[in-house]
Amino acid sequence: MTIAIVLLIIAAIFIYQTFKIVPQQNAWVVERLGKYDRTLTPGLKFVVPFIERVAYKHSLKEVPLDVPSQVCITKDNTQLQVDGIIYFQVTDPMRASYGSSNYVFAITQLAQTLLRSVIGKMELDKTFEERDSINASVVNALDEAASNWGVKVLRYEIKDLTPPAEILRSMQAQITAEREKRALIAASEGRKQEQINIATGEREAFIARSEGQRQAEINNAQGEAAAIIAVADATADAIRKVAEAIRSPGGEQAVQLKVAEKAVDAYAQLAQKNNTMIVPGNMSEVSALIGTAMALMKNKTPGTQ
Repeated sequence: MTIAIVLLIIAAIFIYQTFKIVPQQNAWVVERLGKYDRTLTPGLKFVVPFIERVAYKHSLKEVPLDVPSQVCITKDNTQLQVDGIIYFQVTDPMRASYGSSNYVFAITQLAQTLLRSVIGKMELDKTFEERDSINASVVNALDEAASNWGVKVLRYEIKDLTPPAEILRSMQAQITAEREKRALIAASEGRKQEQINIATGEREAFIARSEGQRQAEINNAQGEAAAIIAVADATADAIRKVAEAIRSPGGEQAVQLKVAEKAVDAYAQLAQKNNTMIVPGNMSEVSALIGTAMALMKNKTPGTQ
């Protein structure tokens, strides 16, 4: 009974040592008699007990690795507290097993060294502006070195850049001054535009008023000209009608009568405006006045012979 139990235990150990189930996204390195033999891929695999053994197990997934915070000196001698994170992946399990005793530690140390070197070539302001450039430089250098370790460095990201407190206060003061400067410039530009708008408005208003005044003067002149023409036309028409009336039978007698009436009215007006009664010394003067007026009208009347 004891022998059977012992044999059962030995069989179980033999089966356990022989059959290996490799998980997905994993790679196991097998050594035969202490020497690298092969790499087991995912699935059920066989290993010769006591002769072969699984020496290393590697995950082929992308692995994030924190890079410890460190102090870096910029080109303008400013200290920066920098920390980051690396994403890498094992691509060659055999090299990852034998290329470095601890590739994780090696990647971390190399990343810190490269970061100090890259930041040391930049001034403080550039480090904030060119994070992508810093990340790319570190990744390229890391990937080149890590290829001997069977590791592919996918990317590196700076998580934080922290300058000293004095530098932070100076940067804040600079930002405040810059914002105040932009505010003053914006205010002055606003006042300038306001003055331009006012001047433009006044100029346009003056032009509009002058155009209105000019048009009004033109309209008044045209109205006066039209009135003068209308008066002249009416006067000419009246003169023509008077001349026609004079040339008609009895016209001269009517004119004589009208002139006589005007003369009498004139004497009457003189008598009303003066305290002295003015009476002609010889009534024949009135007849002579009427005759003279008739002769003048006869000479001035158009169309007479």
